[in-house]
Amino acid sequence: MFKGSIVAIVTPFKNDEVDEKTLRKLVDFHIKNATSAIVPCGTTGESATLNYEEHERVIEICIEQAKGKIKIIAGTGSNSTQEAVMLTKHAAKAGADASLQVSPYYNKPTQKGLYEHFKAISEACDMPVILYNIASRTGVNIEPETIAKLAKDCKNIVGVKEASGSLEQMSRVKLLCGKDFDLLCGDDALTLPVLSIGGVGVISVVANIVPQMTSELVATFEKGNLQKAQEIHYKLLPLIKAMFIETNPIPVKTAMGLMKLCEPGLRLPLCAMATDNLAKLTEVMRDYRLI
Repeated sequence: MFKGSIVAIVTPFKNDEVDEKTLRKLVDFHIKNATSAIVPCGTTGESATLNYEEHERVIEICIEQAKGKIKIIAGTGSNSTQEAVMLTKHAAKAGADASLQVSPYYNKPTQKGLYEHFKAISEACDMPVILYNIASRTGVNIEPETIAKLAKDCKNIVGVKEASGSLEQMSRVKLLCGKDFDLLCGDDALTLPVLSIGGVGVISVVANIVPQMTSELVATFEKGNLQKAQEIHYKLLPLIKAMFIETNPIPVKTAMGLMKLCEPGLRLPLCAMATDNLAKLTEVMRDYRLI
């Protein structure tokens, strides 16, 4: 089972190159701060602007640095099935614990196309596969019935990161896929509601800067202390809102720059945060005593 507070880790850059030294420090930071697993090369990791060599190296570094102390769920999805298979095979060989497979973007496949895409990836590699449903980025929704068929037909498809924003859809996923299928929240603001309908954790953006608080939210709910979990949920909300004041990962990387965790540099077409939004983010960070 893949559960708990899972961080969608940023890819730090220095002079527009992957900053390997800082990436290793970030992995150590999460090991020390109760993060359950790390997802390199996801949306937050700017996978769309990493070349193949960089993509594979980022995954390798996370695996090497984790030394088995924390699970690595490698982001190896693509809108090309062949590319996804290639990246997934590399991650498996490197020692990743699972792969995260985003729904193909831009080409807008049918539900049958989605099924065939994910099935081909699952058959190409024995490693556990977690689907990633985020229609706001990809232009296509993986319907619960498609997820259920994949879970039934492909035994190594073990869960889904749900970023549809629809609790009704996520409830249907749990209803159709059963208790052994991992439902992971893909939206920090919905972590507690998703846990309440049978979710087992979150793949989080805000955990890049407050890993302990994010981990505590999930752990507190699991212990049955709903009141405490609600308190943490509402405490986190203003910070979560600030993390999405502009396109992810612009705010979280900017925040990490303010915290001296890494340089805030992004790859075009992502660019530096607007001045007024930077002021708002800085104020929130100061309210949380993060800077």
